[in-house]
Amino acid sequence: MRQFLKFVLATMVGLFLFSVVSFLILLGIAAAASSGDEVSIAEGSVLELKLGQPVVERAPRSPFADLGMEEMFGQEGIGLDEIKASIKKAKADDHIKGIFLNLDLLQAGMASVEEIRNSLLDFKKSKKFVVAYSEFSTEKAYYLASVADRFYLNPQGTMELNGLSSEVMFFKGTLEKLDLQPYIFKVGEYKSAVEPFILDKMSDPSREQTQSFLNSLNDFMLQNIATSRKKSLAEMKNLSDSMLVHNAKDALRYGLVTHLGYYDEATDYMKSRTGVKKEKELKLVNLGTYKKAADPEKKSGSSSNKIAVIYASGDIVGGKGDDESIGGQGMSEAIRKARLDKNVKAVVLRINSPGGSSLASDVIWREVMLTKKVKPIIASMSDVAASGGYYIAMACDTIVAHPTTITGSIGVFGMMVNSENFLKNKLGITTDRVKTGKFSDVPSVTRAMTPYEKMHIQREVERIYDDFTTKAAQSRHMPVADLRKVASGRVWSGIEAKQRGLVDVMGGLDQAIAIAARKAKLKEGDYRLRTLPAQKSFMDNLFSDTESQMKAYFLRNELGDMLPYYQQYQRVIQMQGIQARLPFEIEIN
Repeated sequence: MRQFLKFVLATMVGLFLFSVVSFLILLGIAAAASSGDEVSIAEGSVLELKLGQPVVERAPRSPFADLGMEEMFGQEGIGLDEIKASIKKAKADDHIKGIFLNLDLLQAGMASVEEIRNSLLDFKKSKKFVVAYSEFSTEKAYYLASVADRFYLNPQGTMELNGLSSEVMFFKGTLEKLDLQPYIFKVGEYKSAVEPFILDKMSDPSREQTQSFLNSLNDFMLQNIATSRKKSLAEMKNLSDSMLVHNAKDALRYGLVTHLGYYDEATDYMKSRTGVKKEKELKLVNLGTYKKAADPEKKSGSSSNKIAVIYASGDIVGGKGDDESIGGQGMSEAIRKARLDKNVKAVVLRINSPGGSSLASDVIWREVMLTKKVKPIIASMSDVAASGGYYIAMACDTIVAHPTTITGSIGVFGMMVNSENFLKNKLGITTDRVKTGKFSDVPSVTRAMTPYEKMHIQREVERIYDDFTTKAAQSRHMPVADLRKVASGRVWSGIEAKQRGLVDVMGGLDQAIAIAARKAKLKEGDYRLRTLPAQKSFMDNLFSDTESQMKAYFLRNELGDMLPYYQQYQRVIQMQGIQARLPFEIEIN
C-alpha cells in the first residue's frame, strides 16, 4: 500500500510539474508571437489572401494566429480591418509586387466582400497584379475574384453562378409535436422574425421582401462582374439565370476565368512577374506576417485629434456585451467615452447587427443623441444593420451603407411559449401556484395566457413600435406617416433603403470616416483613428474565456453544418423582453 501511495503521489507531482512547465512554455510562445518587432519583407514578395475563415469586423486579438494555432485558441475569424489595411499597405510597399487570392469557400457577408473587392480595385491602380486561384468557386468567391487580372480555375474545378437564394427553417410542426404553444405579439406585416414558430412556409409579405432585396443584391453584383469581365449585364444575367456554367470548361468558354490551371501554374506565372526562378519558391507573405511589416505610408504625426471608430457587432443585448454581441451598457459606455474625450472630434459607429433587445437599442440610441449635440457622429452599415441595428443608426448625422447592406426591418415583436402541455404530456410534470393578486404570476410559461394578458403585451409592443417609428421619422426628417410606409418590419437592401430615404450615402467604412473628418473640419493627416470598445488582451482571453473558446472549437467540429441551427436555438432561448430584430437568420447563398 505504501508503494502504491508513493506511486500515486509521484504521478500527481509529475502531472503538476508538467502542467506548470507547459503553461510557462505557452506563455513564452505567446510572448514571442505577440512581440512588436517589425518583420522585413523580401523584394519580389506577393501578399497572399486566404479567406477560409469567417470574415469579421475586427481581427480577434490572439498571438496564436501567427503560429497556425488559431482554431484551438479562439481565433475564429479574419478581421475585415486587417484585410483592408494590408491591401492598402501593399499598394504602397515596393517589396510587394502583387496579391494572390487563394480562394475556395468565402465566409463573409455581402457588404464585407464589397469592401474587400473595392480595396482590391484601388490596389490595382498601382499597376501591380492580382492573381486568383480556386478549385471550387462559390458565388461570393467569384464576385471577389472577378477583379483579378488572371483567374486560374482548376481544370477539374467547378463554379457556382446561378443567382442568390435565402432559405428559412420553420419550427411550427416541431412545437406542435412537443405540445408547445407559442404566443406571438408583433407590429408590421413584414416583421417575419416570428414566422418560423407559427407557419410552415413564408408568408406572402415575407416572400415579397426577400425576393425584392435578393434581386437588388444580385443585380448589383452581376453589374459589377460584367464591368470587370467586360460583358453586358444582360449577358451575365443570362449566364446566371440559365445556369450555363457548371464546370471549369464552361467558365473559360464564357470568359468568366482567364485560365484553366493548377496551383503550380498560377504560382509559376507569379514567379515570372516577380523575377523568381521557376525552381525556387514563390515569396508568399500571409496576413499574419504582413501586419507586422512596416507601413511605408504611415505618418508619425503628433496630432492629438482623433476620430473614434466604434464597432457594434452582433446581437443587441442587455448588459456589457462582448466581442460577439452589442451590450446596451457596454456600447453606451464606449460612445460616452468618445463623446467626453475632447481629443475625439468625430465618431463613426460601425454597425453589423440584426438587432435584438428593443430596450438595449434605445439605451444606445440615447447616447447617440447626446453625442450628436456636441460632435459629428456617422453611421457606417456593414453586412447587416436592421431593426435594432437601424435603431442605433437612425439618430446619426449621416447614414452610410453599402448597396449590398441588409437594413430597415423597422418593427418589433415579442414571443412567449406555454409549456404546460409539454410538461404534463411529455414529462409528467404539473405545476400549481399561490398568488397575492390576479396577475402576480405574469408572465408564466407554465399556463395558458388570458385574453386580457395577451392584450396587455400586444399594447406594449405597439407602444414600442410607435416610439421606434416616431424617433426614426424625426431623425430622417420625414412625416411619421411616410416613415411607416417603409417600415412595418420590411427589410431593404442598401440601394432600396437609400431610394426610400432610410440611408444617405452609398459607401463603406472609409467613406464614413471621410465624411466624419469633413464634418469635423479635419484634413487628411490631421487626425488619428481610435477604435472602441477596447478588445480583450490576450491574457484576459486566456484566463477568462478559455472554457468558452474550447467549447466553441469542439462544437464546430462536432456539429459541422448543423452549428448555425444550434446557434439559432441558443439565440432564441436567450431572448428577453420585446425584440427589434431582423427576420430570422437571413442566410444568402
